[in-house]
Amino acid sequence: MKLRKWQSECVEKALKQYSEGQKHFLALATPGAGKTLMGSELAKQLFEHDMIDLVFCFAPSKIVAYDFSQSLKQSINARFDGLIGAKGNSKTYQGLQYLDESFWDLFKSHRVFVIFDEIHHCAGSNIDNANSWGRPIIEKIKHGAEFTISLTGTPWRSDAAPVALSKYCDVTRRIKCDYVYGLKEAIRDKVCRIPQLIALDNDNITLTEKDETQHFKSFASLLMESGIPYSKVVQNEIVIEQMLIKANFQLERLRTLNGNSAGLIVASSISHAWQIHAILRKILGDDALVVTSDDDKPSEAIRQFRKANDKWVISVGMISEGTNIPRLQVCCLLTNVTTELYFRQILGRILRVTDKPNQEAIMLMPAEPLFMEFAKNIIQDIPDSAPIVKVETTSDSVSLDNENIIVDETCDDNVQLVLTSDINSDISTILISPSEVYESEGEIKQSQLSDTYERELGVFGRFKQETLEIRDFEYFKNSDFKKMNSAHEDMAVF
Repeated sequence: MKLRKWQSECVEKALKQYSEGQKHFLALATPGAGKTLMGSELAKQLFEHDMIDLVFCFAPSKIVAYDFSQSLKQSINARFDGLIGAKGNSKTYQGLQYLDESFWDLFKSHRVFVIFDEIHHCAGSNIDNANSWGRPIIEKIKHGAEFTISLTGTPWRSDAAPVALSKYCDVTRRIKCDYVYGLKEAIRDKVCRIPQLIALDNDNITLTEKDETQHFKSFASLLMESGIPYSKVVQNEIVIEQMLIKANFQLERLRTLNGNSAGLIVASSISHAWQIHAILRKILGDDALVVTSDDDKPSEAIRQFRKANDKWVISVGMISEGTNIPRLQVCCLLTNVTTELYFRQILGRILRVTDKPNQEAIMLMPAEPLFMEFAKNIIQDIPDSAPIVKVETTSDSVSLDNENIIVDETCDDNVQLVLTSDINSDISTILISPSEVYESEGEIKQSQLSDTYERELGVFGRFKQETLEIRDFEYFKNSDFKKMNSAHEDMAVF
């Protein structure tokens, strides 16, 4: 397979540094850029230069490890199943701790090249501060391997711990990468899609505690001023319904051009995933594949979905970094994980360019303050000039008559959520700069109320849609992306 320009450059630079005596190489490439193929090509050339005898790959999940083994097999034309006669194997980080001395002895008798996919999972600059995945890397691989390459699309950890095998600047403490290929470059080269980010908000929220009622004009003010946990927002039936309605509208529009376009719904828990599944069937009449750690063969289910024509897949964490499903173009973010690392990893699932006529990538999310900040950071990563954020009030007319009390049994506190919605809004549009942004149908369960007070959250009023768009991106103005995305005027990227 012909390499992209960045992949060739990265392979050449790694080979040069290895030949000059450097053992460890760190490549940062935006999610969806093609790190798997690049790593496989590097292994192939190391074999051709007679610099290695074996290749081992470690990845964060079985599906990613499998994809890497298949890529290595195709590039090198050899088996990578770990059996006699194979050129290596591909395993998960979880399996590192179970490898016996017969495996580690291979590092003494052979020249071993190790590929670490999404290395940021492995923490530690030494044994004392390493996590369970980073410790064997430091103890066994750092000095035992002939060469290593660490791949990542998000070169930091949410806990701020050092990433294994990485070097840091003395002053800024920022990670040093040997090769960098960012989202801006990937979009310019038509390797990745331009992300479109949509946040859903509400302008009339009430919170009642005993006889006192508070009013909030947005989810942001509710979360910052009331103490209501964000998990209560994403698990509420009305919020889920509105998110699914908006996401389905976008997916149906895309499928008129790309018949097998698909959508990913990211849930907070396994029970939450099945709640979303029931609501999706109830309000849209659509089915969805639910993939969770409870499944017998989740990796096989993901591989089948990748080749199928199904519209929706719902997952908690099984479809995140590294999982390659290029037909995904819409993401509905209903997770309660609010870290930028996870946000960017999820966004990467919809950025892979295909040969289809429409290459839009759309993420929908509640207007949670951290998500809005992450979205602004994504946009600022891309253009040369400052982007513009367009805020719209949706014109959809939706009548919902639900007053269900939903209790999240997975949380420590059982806060009652009572939501109703009657949406009849007019279109209004303003332009602002980035600095200004900041159980399904069935029996109702009884909540276990606090001994001191009852808290009741009500959402009435309009659901507002904020669309974050990239504009004035000079070298895209005459590109094919403009032609691809111009079909839907309201979501135009230019």
